Amino acid sequence: MLSDPSRGVNAAQQPYDLLIVGGGINGVGIARDAAGRGASVLLVEQHDLASHTSSASTKLIHGGLRYLEYYEFRLVREALIERERLLAIAPHIIWPLSFVLPHSKLVRPAWMLRMGLFLYDHLGGRMTLPRSRGVRLDRDPVGTPLRSDYRRAFIYSDGRVLDSRLVVLNAMDAREKGADIRTRTRLVAARRVDGVWEATIEDASGQQVVRARGLVNAAGPWVERILRDTLAIKTSKQVRLVKGSHIVVPRCFEGEQAYIFQNPDRRIVFAIPYERDFTLIGTTDIPWAADPGEVRIADDEVRYLCESVNRYFRKAVTPEDVVWTYAGVRPLYDDAAQNASAVTRDYVLDVDAPAGEGVLLSIFGGKITTYRRLAEHALEKLAPSLPVLGGAGWTASRPLPGGDLGPGGFDSAVVRLRAHAPFLSADDAWRLVRNYGTLAWEIVGTAQRHADLGEDFGGGLTAREVDYLIAREWAVTAEDILWRRSRRGLHIDGAGQARLERYLDARREAVRDSRSAMAG
Repeated sequence: MLSDPSRGVNAAQQPYDLLIVGGGINGVGIARDAAGRGASVLLVEQHDLASHTSSASTKLIHGGLRYLEYYEFRLVREALIERERLLAIAPHIIWPLSFVLPHSKLVRPAWMLRMGLFLYDHLGGRMTLPRSRGVRLDRDPVGTPLRSDYRRAFIYSDGRVLDSRLVVLNAMDAREKGADIRTRTRLVAARRVDGVWEATIEDASGQQVVRARGLVNAAGPWVERILRDTLAIKTSKQVRLVKGSHIVVPRCFEGEQAYIFQNPDRRIVFAIPYERDFTLIGTTDIPWAADPGEVRIADDEVRYLCESVNRYFRKAVTPEDVVWTYAGVRPLYDDAAQNASAVTRDYVLDVDAPAGEGVLLSIFGGKITTYRRLAEHALEKLAPSLPVLGGAGWTASRPLPGGDLGPGGFDSAVVRLRAHAPFLSADDAWRLVRNYGTLAWEIVGTAQRHADLGEDFGGGLTAREVDYLIAREWAVTAEDILWRRSRRGLHIDGAGQARLERYLDARREAVRDSRSAMAG
């Protein structure tokens, strides 16, 4: 979706309230909240939504059990409270998950684990998820995949999330409330002129100048670069880049539970059911000093992750088993911790508000679980300069698009979708509701048979879904569709992906022909 030149002219005459730079979870969360309070918002993202850090997470909505070891009690409490809120407002893309924590005598004593889990159960106040409990691994099915030398374990609950879809749904809701969301659009330059920000942005159609009363630097790993190179503003705050890498292997245990394993280096690694047929294993914590856009998993990280789970699983996982990997850079606030794993996951909001000039807010750190609360805090910081943002917060209880599943919740919605479209397989109906919630009905429409959904690219992905993603969710490329919107990349073979590329090429050609005809 390229920018509309006519909007650029209007924007140059009438300033937006907020120009947000960055289409990750923090940027779209702020855009949604601000637009819902009546602010005019323009968000620009240099690539696709969630194309970097926000799609490279461990896919969890969690309080951060291990952060208790670093005395991050405030962060854990806030995250636990937010976990409950997000489970309620996005039950299609966020749902409960139980974690099995085997006790290893070589790492932490059992009393420490029990104490940590007790705090975890109670720090957030009243919770809807089950509280932790101890199990004997030789008597419980969760012990079946584990080596016999592990006798005891603790089970606790957290949430899992379709992370890139969380970003897209926030952007969709922001747009529905009036925000202008522009992907593949970068901030070229910005300076304060006559009390507002005057910014040059660029997309495939060229450059435009827009104005805004406030600027939010939510560029994630690029936050310092924006300040230094684009805005020429000095700050005492620094970001510390830490690479986190994951591997995906064919499913290596039965059941819907996840596992959390302690390593001799005191780091933890998760093994999580992923996309029904696979297991996601991660993550690492490696200092990163290179370009955040060029991050890749290293061979020694693959070996580390395999060795981590092999200390626990009966059946060994080898690098040859890996079917997919991904890596991302976490832009953590630099608190001078020597160990990358110990760097705080809390966030810092830095405000630069000279009298009579456009306000600037830069975001350092943060985690996906607390994005909604971070957005509220950001607007509280901006409100003295932008009174339009001073209204009451509203995002804690308002469902994200598709999240209004109705009576019976997720399972009932799947049943209703199959009744509406009996030609859908149980797996396809489950996936559509899991991805889109009640918006799945918009994709299926009035189709009476599977062929009505158009070309089938494999893995349940059809032309009807692709058209929806392009029209409603800013998808442009096959990568956008396969890895960030539908996550069908692991399920579609090379021939299916090639058919998708040809379909997208044909769509682009049709758009070009239509524009040429209109111009003629």
